[in-house]
Amino acid sequence: QVKVIESGGGLVQAGGSLNLSCTTSGLTFRTYGMGWFRQAPGKEREFVAAIDWGEGESYYSDSVKGRFTISRDNYKKTVSLQMTRLKPSDSALYYCAAEHGGRGQRLLTPNYDYWGQGIQVTVSS
Repeated sequence: QVKVIESGGGLVQAGGSLNLSCTTSGLTFRTYGMGWFRQAPGKEREFVAAIDWGEGESYYSDSVKGRFTISRDNYKKTVSLQMTRLKPSDSALYYCAAEHGGRGQRLLTPNYDYWGQGIQVTVSS
C-alpha cells in the first residue's frame, strides 16, 4: 500500500519560514517524480514545485521562485519544501504527490499517481 504523508505545516508570520516534509512508503521512491501543490479556499489546486526522478532537476511556479526550495532524499524516501519569506498569499492546504517516471513539464500538471492528504500552512500578516 502506497502512503504519502505530509508534515511540518502550521502558522507563521509573514516573512517567516516553514519546512514541509513528505514521507513515502510502498513505492520505489527513486523512480518517482515528486511535486508540491497547494489549494486555497475557493481556488483551484495549483502547482508549487517539483523535482524529477532522474537528475533531480527542480521546477517552480513563478509565485514561489526564489523563495521556496524543493529537495529529495532517495535514501530516506522523502521530499522537502523549504519555504522562506512567506506571504499571506502562500496560505493554503499543501499537497505532496508522486508520479512514476515523472520529469519535465509533466510534473507541472496535477496528473500524479499518488497524493497525500494535505497539510495546512497559514501565514498571518
